[in-house]
Amino acid sequence: MALSTTSTLATKRPTERAAGPRVIRNPPWVRVVFMTVALLFVGSFLVLPLAAVFIEAFRKGVGAYFQAFTDPDMLSALKLTLLTAVIAVPANLVFGVAAAWCIAKFDFRGKSLLTTLIDLPFAVSPVISGLIYVLVFGLQGWFGPYLGSGDHPWFGEWFNQQDIRIIFAVPGIVLATVFVTFPFVARELIPLMQAQGSDEEYAAITLGASGWQTFWRVTVPNIKWGLFYGVILCNARAMGEFGAVSVVSGHIRGETNTMPLHIEILYNEYNFVAAFAVSSLLAMLALLTLLLKSLVEWRAQKGAE
Repeated sequence: MALSTTSTLATKRPTERAAGPRVIRNPPWVRVVFMTVALLFVGSFLVLPLAAVFIEAFRKGVGAYFQAFTDPDMLSALKLTLLTAVIAVPANLVFGVAAAWCIAKFDFRGKSLLTTLIDLPFAVSPVISGLIYVLVFGLQGWFGPYLGSGDHPWFGEWFNQQDIRIIFAVPGIVLATVFVTFPFVARELIPLMQAQGSDEEYAAITLGASGWQTFWRVTVPNIKWGLFYGVILCNARAMGEFGAVSVVSGHIRGETNTMPLHIEILYNEYNFVAAFAVSSLLAMLALLTLLLKSLVEWRAQKGAE
């Protein structure tokens, strides 16, 4: 009797395993319709505008395209954009790692408030982000009248004699860019660190490692791909930011115009070839960002396997 029962179970198990989970298959016409709609959407809103940028940039030939990059104002805008990214991205790298470390590895009062503050730039319009600094450091703002004006008794004579400008100058552009790009690194690392837990850090400390040794030899290797991903997105947003920078820059040609602002000026002056030529640089930056993003995701998935 026992043998017959075993043989019966043995004959049923392959059938049950073969059945597996029930798969819902849609009719072929449903798949065709949805794929067609998706391809039309991607082509109309992504591929065609991107192609139009390069078509308009080369409309008058390769010579006119490269001539747009010889303009001193364009070179100044490019330098300012790179300078802003060089300052904003490392700053957000440090702030983002520190914030993610605190939120993911520790429990403390105000943790939810800190998380909310990190998400604040996502909830606030970039124009409002720039206006904040105008209200604080502008000529009619809280600290604007005292910056290098000699009217504030709290600061020394040297400070009062300096012409310190934040709004309509490079510091304001950097501050606005740092504000709008702050969440990218932190928001990429927080869920990654929370999923990894703190067991490896505790083990390293138990074995005698110091705090810095634990951070550099345990934490950083575990988050490196997520960190690269956040830095890539942060750099792309820093170089392409328009709204916040437009408010604090003052649109001074050759001094406070970044590449997006310079493109707007060229377009408003009906210099379409030069405008689209400079736009092609930002478009290539976007394509490079997507390429690096895919590479980082592939490396992270390969490392997980």
